[in-house]
Amino acid sequence: MNGRKFLIINIFGIGDVLFTTPIIHNIRNAYPDAYIGYVCNRRACSVLENNPKVNRIFIYEKDDYRAIYKISKIRFLRKALESLREIKEEKFDIVIDLSLNKYASFFTWFLGIKRRIGLNYKNRSPLLNTKIELKGFEDKHVVEYYLSTLEPVGIPVSCRDLELFIQEGEREWVERFLSRENIKTNDLLIGFLPGGGASWGSDAHYRRWSVENYAKLANKIIENFNATIILMGDEKEKNLCERMSQMMRRRPVQACGQTSIPQLAALSRRCHFVIVNDGGPLHVAVAAGAKTISIFGPVDETIYGPYPPDQHVVVTRDIACRPCYRRFHRADCDHVSCLNLLTADDVFAEVRRLLEPEHKRG
Repeated sequence: MNGRKFLIINIFGIGDVLFTTPIIHNIRNAYPDAYIGYVCNRRACSVLENNPKVNRIFIYEKDDYRAIYKISKIRFLRKALESLREIKEEKFDIVIDLSLNKYASFFTWFLGIKRRIGLNYKNRSPLLNTKIELKGFEDKHVVEYYLSTLEPVGIPVSCRDLELFIQEGEREWVERFLSRENIKTNDLLIGFLPGGGASWGSDAHYRRWSVENYAKLANKIIENFNATIILMGDEKEKNLCERMSQMMRRRPVQACGQTSIPQLAALSRRCHFVIVNDGGPLHVAVAAGAKTISIFGPVDETIYGPYPPDQHVVVTRDIACRPCYRRFHRADCDHVSCLNLLTADDVFAEVRRLLEPEHKRG
């Protein structure tokens, strides 16, 4: 079986793709000569590009296909057939389909991939020949669901850690950036990511603790521990980070919108720890080996939180209606009390617990 060719399909966000990296590791560990292909979207591709265990990445961008379809159905068909041809040429033996998408099981059947294993949500994947029935992610971490797809092909699970590979060039970029900001190796550097949750689109704010609370927390950390605060996030979150910066007593270092995903990973690892909302940036930091304090509202951290949970702190406000995000649906909630009742003092208590012993030793 060493020469077998595996195709993994996951077309969700950055966090979801990182949740599949233990699958990649365990396939490669069991069958060193296997060929591993991966279908993902363009944004999530950035967490796999440096992964030496992945042989080829195929980009599926739903919005691109929709845009082409509106312009020309013929162009749409040509693009779809070209993408399928590229996959067919690789002659994959086994597909692990995590897309929860009715089209994926059809196309992998159409392409003649003989062994089709995957999660079958609401019977959307009828052409899988090994189905793992799924009502939703609800009783264990998503990583555990994904790893269960290895059992039908007899691949043992020896690794459960998320993996994101950081190259030397990205580490060097971080050191140059910090040097320009006059940040020394021994400085207490704490990262803040007040954005995240992009996979929820226009509902991302339901996963975000308020900027005002983030600023209050940063001020308390500066006052008590004289830390340097660095703000991180993507280009779309620059205004969010600038708003936070304006509320702070000491202007932070601004890295928001200045990093690629691998650079964000390297910068997160360089921090003493990062404070972050539920979402992709949290899992980037975890996979990079950074320590994290994460803030969870509607989403259940035991299912979507840092994994494995060791060395990571999750802060929540336990109220009767939390968590209200279940089976891929968010409850109709306007008050979001699980986040709005969580104070800067609540999170600072965890920061103090982590920093005070070190501060006293210093």
